[in-house]
Parts: sequence; C-alpha cells; structure tokens
Amino acid sequence: MKYYVAGHRGMVGSAILRQLKHRGAEVVARTHDELDLTNQEAVRQFFAQEKPDVVILAAARVGGILANDTYPAQFIYDNLMIETNVIHQAYCHGVTKLLFLGSSCIYPRMAEQPMAEEALLTGILEPTNEPYAIAKIAGIKLCESYNRQYGMDYRSVMPTNLYGTGDNFHPSNSHVLPALMRRFHEAAQEGADHVTIWGTGKPMREFLHVDDMAAASLFVLDLDQDKYQSNTEPMLSHINVGTGVDVSIAQLAQLLAEVTGFKGEIRFDLSKPDGTPRKLMNVSRLGRMGWHASISLEDGIAQTYRWFLDHQDGLRKG
Repeated sequence: MKYYVAGHRGMVGSAILRQLKHRGAEVVARTHDELDLTNQEAVRQFFAQEKPDVVILAAARVGGILANDTYPAQFIYDNLMIETNVIHQAYCHGVTKLLFLGSSCIYPRMAEQPMAEEALLTGILEPTNEPYAIAKIAGIKLCESYNRQYGMDYRSVMPTNLYGTGDNFHPSNSHVLPALMRRFHEAAQEGADHVTIWGTGKPMREFLHVDDMAAASLFVLDLDQDKYQSNTEPMLSHINVGTGVDVSIAQLAQLLAEVTGFKGEIRFDLSKPDGTPRKLMNVSRLGRMGWHASISLEDGIAQTYRWFLDHQDGLRKG
C-alpha cells in the first residue's frame, strides 16, 4: 500500500512521515518546489503518475493570530485550493481512503466548552482567523460530500494547538507556544528584565505534542469503520484530537520561563487581542475509540526546547 503525505516537511506531516517509515510503509512525498498543490493540473499529473492508495492531507498555509489577521486572502485562497485539488484528484484517481487534517478553530468562538464535534457550524467564528477556519470547514465538508455521493472513506481529524519537533519559531508569524519559547529563550540569553505577552494572559489553551498528533492520525486512519459502528455510535466525518486538559496563557508563560531559565518579570500587553477566551477539545469520542495522548505538557515543552537548542543556528534568520 502506497501512502501520499501532502505537507511532509511541515511539523505534523513530518511526524506522520516518521511514524509511517517506522512501520516500513511505502511513502511518496513532494516538496512545494516539486509540486504546487494550489496548481490543479500539477496535482492531477502527480496523482496520475504516482497512483497512491492512501492520502494524508497535512499540507496547509498556517500561522498564528498576527499572520492570520495580516494575510487573510492568502490563508483562505491557498487552503481552499490545496484541499479542493488534492481531495478531488484523490477521488478521480481511485483513492478511497484519505485523512484530512483540520484545526480546532473550526468551532464557534463562544462554543460550549469543551468543544464537541457537534458544535461545528453552530455559531460565529473567531474573527482573527475566520478565513482560515472557513477553509478548514470546507475541507471537512468536501470529505463528507465525497463520502455521501461517491462512497469514499475520507476522514478528518481536528487537532488542538500543536507544538513540538519541527515547529515554526518565528517571533511574530508562529503559534503562541513556539513564539513564546523563542522570546523567553532570547530574553534569558540577553539577561532581559522582562518579557511582554500579548493580551491579558487569561485565555485558556490546550496543547498537544506533534508526535501524539501523528499517532492519533494514523490510529483514526486505521480504524475499521464497520467494526467501530457496530460497537458504538456511528463515526463522524471529523474527530477531535487533543489532551482534554488546558492551561492559561499566563501558566504557559511561566512553564516556558522555567524551561528556558528566564528569571525576569512576565508582563501583559492589554492593548493586544486575546483571541478566543477558551479552546478546549472534547476528546471523549476518540477516547472511546481507544486512543489517549501520552506526552504531558511539561515533558513535551522540555523535549521541544531541547530540539530548539539543537537547531537554533538554522532558526536565527527566521
């Protein structure tokens, strides 16, 4: 069986690729320079040539609050094009099994916590990343629609905030955990007396190590849907993946200060947006299926910081 991992150089895609190779699976991948997934004809030619049996769609344009707010057109266009091209060409070339990776931002800004899969499309999205969220919702519905009309087995997993090996540590265009890790590291190295965090520090966030996400993705992909349906409730078209535990941004900042050795003051810039007040995933469905996260936030942050230190020379220009 041949797997195509789209986005194999990204944090999640590379983690999935490592685990597939550990299994001894046959995997095909292309860099962005080799295959532009926003180019419909290029994607068609790729599928015609390689003929994968299974597709894992981890490719996406991603970023934090600032990047989403600054480049909304790029976020919605690129992600819509990637999803439509890959999913449609998978169908056209006989791929019956596909896994699409979404994001917890698909849920309404004020969704009941923890957020269950049924909360999708029940309220208004967080404005700062609405274009990205709409693109991800479209990806879920594409999979759902191809299943309904053509009898495909296209599944979607919705991860909470991810971090870990291969993360983007850009000081302004990355997600909150890696951006803060770099900021605290540099402050500790420079002997700074304070680090300033956007917002109040009160928003609650859940964080999942990327190796756990890769394991969960392959677990969901491998599930026997007929067996699962016969034992419990029908499988949804999308499944939440997370730890079921969250921390405040202030608590996260304190953990990062400790692991980087920063001894100064942590300040909060109240003029900057907080984003969604809380984003905790309801992962009870995945738990009933038999999968649970295994890497604690403390251990995951320590491991990620060791990776950051080993690779910081290559990150300096970022």
